Amino acid sequence: MPVRVAMLSFAHVHANGYADQVQRHLEAEVTCVWDHEEERGRAGAERCGAPFVAKLEDALRRDDVDAVVVNVETNRHPDVIMGAIQTGKHVFTEKALTIRTAESDEIVRAVHASGIKFMISLPQRSSPSVLLARQVLDEGLLGDVTMMRMRIAHAAALNAQFRGPSLWFGDAEAAGGGSLFDLGCHAVDVMRWLGGEPESVIAKTGNFTGNYDIDDQCVAIVQFRNKALGILDCSWTHRAGPNTKEIYGTEGFFGWDFPGQSPQLHSRKLELGDYAGAIVPSRLPRPLPSAMEQWIGAILRDEPVHITVEDGRNLTQLLEGIYTSAREGREVRF
Repeated sequence: MPVRVAMLSFAHVHANGYADQVQRHLEAEVTCVWDHEEERGRAGAERCGAPFVAKLEDALRRDDVDAVVVNVETNRHPDVIMGAIQTGKHVFTEKALTIRTAESDEIVRAVHASGIKFMISLPQRSSPSVLLARQVLDEGLLGDVTMMRMRIAHAAALNAQFRGPSLWFGDAEAAGGGSLFDLGCHAVDVMRWLGGEPESVIAKTGNFTGNYDIDDQCVAIVQFRNKALGILDCSWTHRAGPNTKEIYGTEGFFGWDFPGQSPQLHSRKLELGDYAGAIVPSRLPRPLPSAMEQWIGAILRDEPVHITVEDGRNLTQLLEGIYTSAREGREVRF
């Protein structure tokens, strides 16, 4: 029997994409749609060819719902996700998990107590370049990591991209934050995954365009417990240029997302006699299955997942620390 999925809201810009992934999957189907904004929900239901359900509790109690895909505004995540867990539904959610770490901790406990299959959409974790970075670090090819620097940016604020159903991305109460919380999630997650436990952070946010009453630029400096530093650079004011990721260590360097180029590795541990310099890997690791594919496989066959609810919690912890530092003008310690 296929996994029967309720789409919980079409608020997020990626909701249509997730609905498409479910409907294209040979072992899943959308059986109903709920949204607290009825017009938006009915449009999503029509698009999916599934019934619209006006009340969340009714959607969660349907016999033809095994699992849910959560696309509500971020500040609604705790109530919607906890409601799904309490009714025994498997949960796939858009990032970030929650706005506050305390809320994420409650969800972590509930997931483990319930035994449901949980997935948060962090697509960079399936990327060959990120998987190679993890392999390079695990094999010690860079020695001890001294610093990471990651930029992620596009022109959403310059273009006033968020409007209509997506206007809530510019509302700090609903979204939790702007450029860093929306787009920067990806770089924050990768840095946290590769860098390990953070010790402290200091950050500055800015609003350059004024198109939204929220941050459209952010820079943060993270001190990790292993003494490495991390520089996070996120923007909605990026018209052109690279979104590079760099890792420096006592024995070399690894970087990726150079426009038109493969990842680059320089490691003293790989030097052969007179030969030294950057290595451009010709065979990257195979990409992992998408978050959606991992989730459905876990539900049906108990297949392993490579993204956990703890990863979602760790992402929220670092995001909350960054925004607290910027808001209060001080270093935040974890």
